[in-house]
Amino acid sequence: MKKTLFLFLITLSACLMAQRVKVISGDYNFLKDQKFVKVVFKFEGVTFGKKKISEQQYIADRMEDIEKASGKEEAEKWKADWEYSKDKTFQDKFLASWNKNTKIEASTKFEKTKYTLIVEPTWIYQGWFAGIMNDPAQLNTRMTFIETDNPTNVLMIVEGLKATGDNVIGIPNNNDRIAECYAKTSKMLALKVEHYTTK
Repeated sequence: MKKTLFLFLITLSACLMAQRVKVISGDYNFLKDQKFVKVVFKFEGVTFGKKKISEQQYIADRMEDIEKASGKEEAEKWKADWEYSKDKTFQDKFLASWNKNTKIEASTKFEKTKYTLIVEPTWIYQGWFAGIMNDPAQLNTRMTFIETDNPTNVLMIVEGLKATGDNVIGIPNNNDRIAECYAKTSKMLALKVEHYTTK
C-alpha cells in the first residue's frame, strides 16, 4: 500500500511539473486594457494517443472496442457523446475555467471584441480509469490571439503542454477526462494573463 501511494505521488509530481503553457511568439501586453475576448474553438488535425492516430481512426477504434464489449447501441451512444463533448462540453469547460481565473471575460458569443482567441487541440491522450487505479487524460493545445478585424495580425501564440484531466480520485468517462484537460489548459493560460495584465 505504501509503495503504491509513493508511486502515485511520484507520478502526480511529474504530471504537475510537465503541464504548463509556453509562449511561442508575442507577449501578454496587448491584453492589459481589455475587458472582453472572443473565443473560437477549432478541432482540425488533432492526433490521439501514443501512436498519434487521426480523429477518424480514434473514433473507429473506440466504437469497435465498445461494440465488442457492450454492443452497437452503446458504441453509437459514445459517438454521439463524443460529438456533443467536442461541440459543447469541452468549450464550456474552457470558458468557465477562464472566467474564474481572470477579469477578462471570454465567450464564443461576443459580436465585437478587439481580440479573438483561437483554441486548437494538437494532441489528446484519453487516459483510463480502473477503480483505484487510473491514468489521467492529457492535452496539448495551440492557442492563438489575433486581431479580430485583421485576422492576419497575430499578437501571441501560446502552446499548452500536457494539461491533465483528473480529479485525484479518477474520472470514469473518457470524454469527461478530456473536458477537464480543457479546463486545466484554460486555467493555466488565464492565470498567466491575469499575472501579466495586472502588473
